[in-house]
Amino acid sequence: MLYNIITLDGPVGVGKSAVARQIAQRLGWRHVDTGAMYRAVTLAAMRRNLDLCDADALTNLTKECEIRLVYNGDVLTVFLNGEDVTVAIRDPEVSKNTSPVSETAGVRERLVSLQRDLGLQGPSVMEGRDIGTVVFPDAFWKFYLDASLDERTQRRVHQLHAAGKNVDFNETREAIKKRDDRDRSRSWGPLRIAADSIVIDTTYLIEEQVIELILTFLRTFPCLNCC
Repeated sequence: MLYNIITLDGPVGVGKSAVARQIAQRLGWRHVDTGAMYRAVTLAAMRRNLDLCDADALTNLTKECEIRLVYNGDVLTVFLNGEDVTVAIRDPEVSKNTSPVSETAGVRERLVSLQRDLGLQGPSVMEGRDIGTVVFPDAFWKFYLDASLDERTQRRVHQLHAAGKNVDFNETREAIKKRDDRDRSRSWGPLRIAADSIVIDTTYLIEEQVIELILTFLRTFPCLNCC
């Protein structure tokens, strides 16, 4: 049983990255945004105009990608082969194309291996879609964040507007729904709730409330202080 790994899983737009980042900062642990890794591979595939259904091409591409997650305080910078792609990987087109790339077995196998290596380097807060079920099923601390589709859509629209992206609510909602369906139905590492996860519905909670709720759970076990 791993006590120095905290997993946060959940669907797109639920606020996993922001919550995981704050939890990690307050604990003094490393934050690993696994979704950013899949987005980086997706961006690389799009730049090469690869067929996103070509599993062999995507698998080979992933082997060539050097992905680094660098944190300055709570600010994440994502590097792809030495290039800062932090903003580029959040483009709506990248978001739309991430599902077919991330459901490729060869891609997931390679990135899951990298994610395990990162997590085992020290106490880590890992967030994604299959962290508690595939990457670290033996983690003691598992959380699953969820929210209604409309609330997740509103959050994503607000996030994109803040980044200067002009997006439509209904189109964004449909894109998130399709992403949910693909994430839950893929054969390799599907989005699902681990049997031993603590499920938190964040629909009516602000970010700070979610953070405090998770920290409250963590404080109930003194083993957290022994990591």
